[in-house]
Amino acid sequence: MAKIGDLAAEAGLRRIHVLAWRDLDDIEAGGSELHADRVARLWAEAGIEVTMRTSFSAGSPSVAVRSGYRVIRRGGRYMVFPRAVLAELAGGHGARDGLVEIWNGMPFLSPVWARGPRATWVHQPHTDLWDRVLPRGRAAAGRVFERDLAPRLYRSTPVVTLSESVRRQLVDAFRLRPERVHVVPPGIDDRFVPNPRARDPEPLLVAVGRLTSAKQFDRVIRAVARLREHAPARLVIAGSGTERDRLASLVSALGAEAWCELAGHVDDDALASLYQRAWVLVSASSAEGWGMTITEAAACGTPAVVSDIPGHADAVNDGETGHLATSDGDFVDALARIITDPAHRARLGDAARARASSLTWERTAHDTLAVLAGEVRPKH
Repeated sequence: MAKIGDLAAEAGLRRIHVLAWRDLDDIEAGGSELHADRVARLWAEAGIEVTMRTSFSAGSPSVAVRSGYRVIRRGGRYMVFPRAVLAELAGGHGARDGLVEIWNGMPFLSPVWARGPRATWVHQPHTDLWDRVLPRGRAAAGRVFERDLAPRLYRSTPVVTLSESVRRQLVDAFRLRPERVHVVPPGIDDRFVPNPRARDPEPLLVAVGRLTSAKQFDRVIRAVARLREHAPARLVIAGSGTERDRLASLVSALGAEAWCELAGHVDDDALASLYQRAWVLVSASSAEGWGMTITEAAACGTPAVVSDIPGHADAVNDGETGHLATSDGDFVDALARIITDPAHRARLGDAARARASSLTWERTAHDTLAVLAGEVRPKH
């Protein structure tokens, strides 16, 4: 694999602009923002001038440098789209050799106005997520725009997504051209490594992510409550978000305070420790492009039981590195088997760790850049 800097130099990509809805410092940042940050910082380390334009984030400066790349935060949740486009057209972000647009539900419509090499990242289609975040009428409009109208503009645009199952969604539902949709899995930070001595002596289940309705942590809590009718287990949910109060009420209603902890936001080192202690990583999310927490835990030798959805279906090899669950009963049965069968748990953990070892951010950053470099027209 060629070095990132060599690939950029050969393609003449010295300055790349990234348009994103949010950045990693946003209070609601998740996997999409983590992915963008890791790629941008590795591009910057390779000598590329990276500028990321996002919406305003409370408590963060409007212009900052993070990990070697520039972040410009201007415009609210909706106004960031027209304002970012106008700034690009006016040269307000400076000169660029390439453009990356992150399509997070609502696109920046770069095929309409951008010239030169460009690529679009789609981590996951929003589909049913529109109904979870917007009133009915606006949700319906957003869904139609995302699925039926915007894709017509992007059929000639190179698209990068994280998993083969999401690629199939983009080709089948969005009718994007198959040869223009590229799969580049996310990487895993080096801090996520096994530590067998850290494993809790009693069954510990861990769920990680933003506390939003789409993540369905309530479903996880109820599944563990059912599991505890047959096998002892504790649950730690790490993350913050708008659903915390509702989840706390559910914990109280189930009398689960003794075995279910809402740990809130945890830093990176604490998260690694949590994965190392856990027996199983659990996710009941309704939509994911991949499910980075799954492979982070896998790198620590921890298998997963997760909802059978696009993204998860690539992050977990069903029956080999964990289990995919299609119903609440599947969750309970899979968790019970892993908890009560040490040999099965060890096999899953070993296979999960071996699978995770191939996922590096360096490869992600290189292969993502290669898609953009492929759009550079040779000069004659």
